[in-house]
Amino acid sequence: MSPTKSLMAGVALAGLTGTAALAEPALIFDLGGKFDKSFNEAAFMGAQRWAEETGGTYKELEMQSEAQREQALRRLAETGANPIVMTGFAFGDVLNQVAPDYPDTQFAIIDMVVEQPNVQSVVFTEEQGSYLAGIMAAMASQSGTAGFIGGMDIPLIHKFECGFSQGFKAVKPDGAVLINYTGTTPAAWNDPVKGGELAKAQISQGADVIYAAAGGTGIGVLQAAADAGILSVGVDSNQNHLHPGKVLTSMVKRVDNAVYDAFTNGVQPGVKVMDLKAGGVDVAIDDNNQPLITPEMQAAIDDARAKIASGEIVVHDYMTDNTCPVQ
Repeated sequence: MSPTKSLMAGVALAGLTGTAALAEPALIFDLGGKFDKSFNEAAFMGAQRWAEETGGTYKELEMQSEAQREQALRRLAETGANPIVMTGFAFGDVLNQVAPDYPDTQFAIIDMVVEQPNVQSVVFTEEQGSYLAGIMAAMASQSGTAGFIGGMDIPLIHKFECGFSQGFKAVKPDGAVLINYTGTTPAAWNDPVKGGELAKAQISQGADVIYAAAGGTGIGVLQAAADAGILSVGVDSNQNHLHPGKVLTSMVKRVDNAVYDAFTNGVQPGVKVMDLKAGGVDVAIDDNNQPLITPEMQAAIDDARAKIASGEIVVHDYMTDNTCPVQ
């Protein structure tokens, strides 16, 4: 039996409820698709790891539009799926309305805090991982100018931006970080053409390392950087392999672990913080980017990682103070 049961929002779920005695967990992907090579795909990998290790099955659903969020949650809850994990802050308001109607169903939401007795809110310290990426970008940059391209212009993505800028400026205080966002609607997560155009514009202004925190849009950023012969920084999933030797690193956000833990251990209501010290975020170093990592860069990363974990270095959290002090 396949480890997944794909559902489409708005489609009748009859015949998809399964026959297992235990409730099947479920995973709902945000807009951008399961195989965005970034945030959603990281969640998928966590669910797949759980299925492979346990032999269990789970339901999954890919969103087709914003209007389907509430319907998707209610339909899965009514099929008996438990727990139901969803990726993305945009589920916040809908989950706050739906969760009280299904008190026996456990929900987990990634990247948003929802205060309900049957909801676990999983948040990450993206700014900490991005700080490490900023250090690496500054040490790799020849021009002293880096770029940041975000997806949807929301406070969550400003966490990535500010952490990256803070890390970059810690190494090159007189350096510059160019900043662009691809939009103000969820379509901003899935526009690789616009991502590529923004990257080319930043390259024309001198950027020789560009960090993309934009979901599927980032694929266009990484491609444009590789085509221009400059370095990029991937996000969420390890994207180093997409352009070996051209992706300096990827700021990995262990969404896979969040999904795996929810499927394995169930949901503990409240807020779960996955920070650098807990392995929730980090920078990826593997065979694809190892030649780009100098001993000095590795030492700087290791030193910053230890100081962030100990509290000696405090990386600004845009969610608690909506300013970016290093810009």
